[in-house]
Amino acid sequence: MAFNLKYVRHSMALTLLAVTCLGAASGQNSAKSGQAAPDNTRVNDRDKSGTEATADRQKENPSDRAITQQIRKAVLQDKSLSAYAHNVKIITQDGQVKLKGPVQDQNEKETIASKAADVAGTGKVNNQLTLKQ
Repeated sequence: MAFNLKYVRHSMALTLLAVTCLGAASGQNSAKSGQAAPDNTRVNDRDKSGTEATADRQKENPSDRAITQQIRKAVLQDKSLSAYAHNVKIITQDGQVKLKGPVQDQNEKETIASKAADVAGTGKVNNQLTLKQ
């Protein structure tokens, strides 16, 4: 019986040590960055309005979905693009594409717009991508 109790105490001590280390490591990462989280309040408030196009309001017709899927595939296949670029919002409504979200630089902004125009057609892309601050 004494052996089992000793084993339980040892297991509890190891678990406590692991939890403490994980907590310290996560706190250290946030303190190390020294940067406040970005404030997207204005952007999020803008997207709440009923008039602003958002991905969840995209029509579910097959042609719009196909355009969005083809653009997303082209963007994801380009490994030179940043994670920001890979996560832009692509919204297609009645064949018109709207691009939203932050990208690293002007080159990424133009590259994504070009890929969208290759799929949707010239003059059918509204590029609202912004540069990451």
